[in-house]
Amino acid sequence: MSQTTPTVPTNNSPYADLPSISSVLFEAKAKKGLTFDQIAKEIGKDEVWLAAAFYGQAKFTEEELKKVAEVLDIASSAALSEFGSHWWPNRGLGPMPPQDPVIYRLYEGVLVYGHAIKAIIHEKFGDGIMSMIDCKINIEKKPDPKGDRVLLSFDGKFLPYAKW
Repeated sequence: MSQTTPTVPTNNSPYADLPSISSVLFEAKAKKGLTFDQIAKEIGKDEVWLAAAFYGQAKFTEEELKKVAEVLDIASSAALSEFGSHWWPNRGLGPMPPQDPVIYRLYEGVLVYGHAIKAIIHEKFGDGIMSMIDCKINIEKKPDPKGDRVLLSFDGKFLPYAKW
């Protein structure tokens, strides 16, 4: 039985729109057979934050990037040359509305329940928003007899609107 090396199709969306070092990170992750959670634990970060950084949606510090490079057995100099202190994320990846089914369903959830969520936030907290800057996202798998459930939580800081 032949052993194949896992690859990532980096010539299509969303990979084609990312810095080339992102492809290197994804390829190395696949070759090592690591999960985002395993890599995140090695560098002391959360799996969702780490995945966002792989997609160029969060910024690694130099130290974090060196640790990721070490975990993935890639040259830290290559990673730093693209994702170093000179580089800043261009957040908001992909078309609107999203084309990917998973991302589209999250978008659909906001479209359908967004006003209800907004109203309840205002009832419970007042006039303000939930920060996506100071936010933790958690994803869990919950077994269920009718099929596994996805538990997705956003733990964001409430920011009241200022009055002046």
